[in-house]
Amino acid sequence: MPQITAYPAQYIAVLRGTSVKILITAGPTREALDPVRFLSNRSTGKMGYALAEAAIEAGHTVSLVSGPVVITAPEGLAEFVPVISAADMAEAVKKRFPDMDAAIMCAAVADYRPAEFSPLKLKKKDDDLILRLERTEDILKSLGAMKKSNQILAGFAAETDHLKENALAKLEKKNLDWIAANDVSASDRGFASSSNAVTLFGRNGAVHQLDYAPKKEIAEEIIRIILD
Repeated sequence: MPQITAYPAQYIAVLRGTSVKILITAGPTREALDPVRFLSNRSTGKMGYALAEAAIEAGHTVSLVSGPVVITAPEGLAEFVPVISAADMAEAVKKRFPDMDAAIMCAAVADYRPAEFSPLKLKKKDDDLILRLERTEDILKSLGAMKKSNQILAGFAAETDHLKENALAKLEKKNLDWIAANDVSASDRGFASSSNAVTLFGRNGAVHQLDYAPKKEIAEEIIRIILD
């Protein structure tokens, strides 16, 4: 049993048990423009799926909400929820979060979606096409507003510059307990890679540098630090 007296009060309820209920999101979202086209990003879901696998192996009860990916969900999940759009993911996550002890939001959710959806395929024209985009819901911020004192909420900050500054701003703005910051400007880590390097910042001032390693190893360390 860990020495819980060294931890902030909001962690104590989670640490009393050997197993916690944890919600994890993974993969991209797709925001439809017409029946055959969509806006998305380079996320493959590998990091989120590695987190789910690591949490299961650590004995926790895991619900995984995943955008569209081509990898297989880990065995032992309590629940697997496939979604497509940011709106789908927001609905699934907000429905489940109140019953969770912890949540790690690893999905790369689209920040914008087409303001208009065409029910018919848009035909190619000689002129340029101008798209008007509208904001999607900030799921992490919504969960931060919902978070109870005995819940742990962690997010990811995929950045190409000012890694620490951007991550700490996100930690504060969205009322997180932890944020995992990773530099996605390098081709050997982050999106579409099997490896990663992460700096984990805690609301209590803790900083953990997780050096370049396979995503499974990074995931095991994140689960250990956040939930141990």
